[in-house]
Amino acid sequence: MKIYKDIFSKITSADNLFDSWQAFRKGKTKRSDVMAFEFSLERNIFDLRHELKTKQYRHAPYSSFFIQDPKQRNIHKARVRDRLVHHAIFAVLNPIFEATFIPNSFSCQKGKGTHKGVETLKNILRKASKNNTKPCFVLKCDIRQFFHSVDHDILISIVGQKIKDPDAMWLIQEVMESFPNGVPIGNLTSQLFANIYLNELDCFVKHKLKVPFYVRYTDDFILVSDSPEKLLSLLEWIKLFLRERLNLNLHPHKVSLRKYHQGIDFLGYIQFPKFRILRNKTKRRILNKSAKGINEQSLQSYLGVLSHCNAHNFGESLKNEFWLQTEIAKK
Repeated sequence: MKIYKDIFSKITSADNLFDSWQAFRKGKTKRSDVMAFEFSLERNIFDLRHELKTKQYRHAPYSSFFIQDPKQRNIHKARVRDRLVHHAIFAVLNPIFEATFIPNSFSCQKGKGTHKGVETLKNILRKASKNNTKPCFVLKCDIRQFFHSVDHDILISIVGQKIKDPDAMWLIQEVMESFPNGVPIGNLTSQLFANIYLNELDCFVKHKLKVPFYVRYTDDFILVSDSPEKLLSLLEWIKLFLRERLNLNLHPHKVSLRKYHQGIDFLGYIQFPKFRILRNKTKRRILNKSAKGINEQSLQSYLGVLSHCNAHNFGESLKNEFWLQTEIAKK
């Protein structure tokens, strides 16, 4: 295992802080708190850098709000200067840890994402079913309250296996401990911490259990086999590993074992042997949003989602709705 010792100086370098600011500000330049920080950008960044290097930096409390995505989620928003620190940490740590992630982990990584995950599942199912000529079975699991269940001590110990820089570990722990239970949904560092944490599961499944057909996106993961008995046996090992190694549990109502031809629900789509359709909940969410008003940008976004499945008629109805709303607006 490669060890990294000179991390803190990279995180707190002026170049990294200014580069992290440019990454953070994208799409946020009109927000009042961002504009206020940018008004005295150099002074604010160098003041922050001084606090970091002298270890006077303390993460401020979060503001909290709810979003519907599609289920209700409690988002915790950090102050601008703290989010800049998150970006600075991410810029240095992510390349170190991302190189250790398995190929079939798809959340919050450059060049990956939901659509790559869905396409990979399709390929896995085709291989496992011998080009749809043999029966195969799918075990789908969801970790219960994952983000709020991440154990700080375990996470620190995992990070500390590679990062042997006490100053960097102080800062990483300061960010972790800024949120008392787990990691907050919304932090850039939370996305990285989630992948680092669940990479332990990925490696256990792939290297210890030697499961050939496996894919994960955040806290949702899938195993595929030609034997349902084999999958149920693997499930018990996974439950034990999650509980004893990561202090996590599977959601009791979100573990399912299905035949491939019944359709596999994953990341907003349902995959069948010869086609893929949009999940009903995803379709209803699009319909509800479009009923409140649909502009060209949102239309293109919806059509992008639909381009990954068999949904021609639904796409045409959205185009007609956009055209109708546009004509009404002209009158």
